[in-house]
Formats: sequence, C-alpha cells, structure tokens
Amino acid sequence: MMVFANPKYLYLLLVLLPMIGWYIWKASKAQASIRISSANAFLRLPASYKVYLRHLPFLLRLLAVTLIILVLARPQSTDSWSNTSTEGIDIVMALDISSSMLAEDLKPNRLEAAKDVAGSFVSGRPHDNIGLVLFAAESFTQVPLTTDHTVLLNLLHNVSCGVIEDGTAIGLGLANAVSRIKDSKAKSKVIILLTDGSNNRGEIAPATAAEIAKTFGVRVYTIGVGTQGMAPYPIQTAMGIRYQNIPVDIDENTLTQIATITGGKYFRATDNRKLKDIYEEIDKMEKTKLSVTEYSKRQEEYKNFALLAFALLLLELLLRQTVLRNIP
Repeated sequence: MMVFANPKYLYLLLVLLPMIGWYIWKASKAQASIRISSANAFLRLPASYKVYLRHLPFLLRLLAVTLIILVLARPQSTDSWSNTSTEGIDIVMALDISSSMLAEDLKPNRLEAAKDVAGSFVSGRPHDNIGLVLFAAESFTQVPLTTDHTVLLNLLHNVSCGVIEDGTAIGLGLANAVSRIKDSKAKSKVIILLTDGSNNRGEIAPATAAEIAKTFGVRVYTIGVGTQGMAPYPIQTAMGIRYQNIPVDIDENTLTQIATITGGKYFRATDNRKLKDIYEEIDKMEKTKLSVTEYSKRQEEYKNFALLAFALLLLELLLRQTVLRNIP
C-alpha cells in the first residue's frame, strides 16, 4: 500500500496542464512553410521514424516533472491498516529475588523456574502493557509498563539474586508495583506478586500496600512458591557447593489477605507444574477486550522515483541533442 507523507504537493500536478497547452501552442507556431505548385511528388516518400518520435522528448519531460512532484510528496510503502478487537491488560509482575529463591525444590531453582514461567506468560500476551518490579530487602523497578516485550524478556532473563540487600519486603515490593501501575488508563490493572517467604523488611506493611492497591483499583494475585516442609538450599563452602535442607516459611495468611483485600486470589506453587498452571489460570481470568489499530512501519520510497526522474531528464537531453535535434 502506497501513501504520501506530504500529499498537498500532489496539487502541483496541475502544472502539467499549462505545460501541455504551451507545447501545443508552440508546436503550431513552429511549423515551417514553403510554397510549391504541387505536393504530389512528396506523397509517396516514406516517413522518417523521427516524425513519430518528435513528441517523445516532451513526454519524457512530463513524466520527469510528474516524478519530481511525487518525490516532493514523499511516497511511503506500508501494510494496510486494520482495527481489530484483541485482548489486553496492564500488568506488573513483582518478583522476589531474596537469596532463599535459590532453593532447589523447584528446578533448577525457585528463581529460574519463576523467570521461565513468567517469560512464557509474557510471550502469550503480546498486546499487554507489562512491567517488572524486583524486591528483596529493598525494591526497584526493572522494567516500567511497556509493550516492548523483547526488552522485557531480555531483562527478565538477566534477573539474579544478590543485586540488592537480602531480605523479604513484600509490602515495599507491592507498594512499588502499585506506584508503577496506579496512573494507568486501562480498565483492568493487575499485579502478580511472587514470593517464597514472609515479610521481614521494609517500612510498609503488606496490608497497607494492599489497601493502597485497592484504592487505585488494582487487583493483586499472590503466589507463594516453595514445597511443603523442607527444601534443599545450596551453600558455598571451601569444598564446593553443599546442600542444606531449610524450612519453607511462606506467610500464606498475609498473601491471602493481600489477594482478598484487592479482589485477587492467592495461589501456592509447590513445583514447576503447579507454578505453570497458576500462570495459565491467571492468564484465563485476566482478559479484556480492547480495540487496537495495527499497522506496520512506513518506509520511504522516493529514491526510486528520483532516480527514474533523473534518468528521464537525461534521456530527453540526449535525444534533443542527437537524433531528435531540431534545426532552426
């Protein structure tokens, strides 16, 4: 599909009309005349090809001028535009990156399992605005709300433990996620908070953060990740990596309270399969119809028109100075 960035320049095509009129008037005045008694002697003479081509230079000029005007109008190629109804929503994922997320009750560990499932979740929702907030003892925004899922997935892939002070500030992580989504214009705003522990750091209580989320119409789904009982945890020693069983301490009451206050739901993921099922369930629950205008990037196409115009002008000049040259 061809469109023009400056369509008003197409009005210059009207210049072709006076050019044609002037050429016809000039041609009528340029015919040489000679008086002879009879033209019968010339009737059977073969007509030269130059007679048939005498108007070709002018036609080439008209085409060149037309192409130059098209260049000024900036032709661009693009795919067809279409308005479609699709499913979209604004989502912020709040992910716990405390050291306990390295426990290997999920494979290869809790953090990598959470990243893998979250990545599949993002890939399955191409029209959503999705952001990523990380928290341990502190919290920061890794990716603000965006539809550029390539960047989001790359940064999610590089998430690791140990980049901030250790601990579990669930309330702070939730509050940070709320601050990132509260100004969204979407009708449905969702936070998916995943943790494997209990709130033990931060100045904001989880219930307080939940009330703030409720005030801004944000629904929070909470996920407690970890097996029942004990979980193997890798410890670096002088002899290499050794494993120690540590108790799984998930504050399910707090996570349930957060979900209840905001109208969400609490889930418990005890293994990789369960974690994947949870994200699939959230994916099914959170669907909102949106009207989306789809289009592709425009590409400038003026270069071909400019080159062709130059070639036509050069050809006209060569013809006028050689085989179609007029002798006054």
